[in-house]
Amino acid sequence: MTAVNNSVRNTARLIGAGLRALLVLTVVCGVLYPLVVTAVAQAAFPRQANGSELRSHGKAVGSSLLGQRYDKGKDKAGNPLPDLKFFQPRPSAGLGSNKANGVNTRYDLQVSGASNLGATNTDLIKAVKERKQWISETYGVPESKVPADAVTSSGSGLDPDISPAYAQLQADRVAKENQLPGSTVRQLVTRHTDARTLGFMGEPRVNVLELNLALRDLVEGRAKG
Repeated sequence: MTAVNNSVRNTARLIGAGLRALLVLTVVCGVLYPLVVTAVAQAAFPRQANGSELRSHGKAVGSSLLGQRYDKGKDKAGNPLPDLKFFQPRPSAGLGSNKANGVNTRYDLQVSGASNLGATNTDLIKAVKERKQWISETYGVPESKVPADAVTSSGSGLDPDISPAYAQLQADRVAKENQLPGSTVRQLVTRHTDARTLGFMGEPRVNVLELNLALRDLVEGRAKG
């Protein structure tokens, strides 16, 4: 009987110790740690902690970390029509992406990801050729001058940046659509070109949303002036 009682007491003691450990760990890891991390993030990195929001006229218009579309409606077939008054991002394949005209087919957080098509896949080859032809015809440049990021999507399908070459390629058409001097828009691209991180990581890049916001401010400023 004594052995049974000792066994019950030991079991109860172990259960009690386990519950106390669960309670302590829940408070420390589930309450205190998140509160401390949140407080430090809000104090030291408020912009990044809140999604790297970009604001215009007091309104949040997007995140500097996420690409987005710039369309002006759809054509008769229901395909999106890129608004050429704005700089366009790179194509976004996305998992389960719809097939449009091969240009910027989707920027959707719910289907982010690569198309998973290999370099020899006939669908990918066809899409790249169609995109290259569209860009050549739209922006008046030889297909040999079209940069790779203009016709291929990123691994996430949400890349907010394009290469300086692709941005400069679009500059004259964007300038024409907005009735601006081409040199002015090209200079705008140069000012919004970020160098390699720490001077050696990655490639030079242009954040499309930041560039388009600056472009809109420029257009609105000229209209008022």
